[in-house]
Amino acid sequence: MNKILNILLVLLVIGYAVYYFYKQPKYINGEIAPPFTAQMIDGSEFSLSDLKGKYVLLDFWGSWCGPCRQENPNIVKLFDKFNGKTFTDASGFEVVSVAIEKDENRMKSAILNDNLKWKYHIPQLDRFNSPIVIQYGVKEIPTKYLINPDGYIMGVNQSPTEIERLLSERVK
Repeated sequence: MNKILNILLVLLVIGYAVYYFYKQPKYINGEIAPPFTAQMIDGSEFSLSDLKGKYVLLDFWGSWCGPCRQENPNIVKLFDKFNGKTFTDASGFEVVSVAIEKDENRMKSAILNDNLKWKYHIPQLDRFNSPIVIQYGVKEIPTKYLINPDGYIMGVNQSPTEIERLLSERVK
């Protein structure tokens, strides 16, 4: 009986480890943020390269995601604090929201209700099978990438407090 329990325990630990590593974002600090082009919610085209020279918070979220919605007020605070600021090494700060959705109307409602006032909102309506989601290896949300002015990832899944600290150190 002890052998069976030990084997089950080992399998459980291995299963948890595999699951943990599977859920990790695809990219880490120091890697170049993969470029992409997408259609925004207003129908205009967006390219990540358009924001080169700025700090970019790439925020993967969903209107149906409780933790995402709870974190949205903190993202709004970051945007309010740093958008329009000049940095020692960058011309500004932008938030790019990538919404992992099935229903664009639900996303629009969440944007209004949560006061997500930045202009870069990209719907990905195939949820986790959407092109940008696959490209960035997002398997759970919220997932965040902080990208530096040169296009390199400088933070993955940092708390809003940590992002604020990093950006505050660089404000002129």
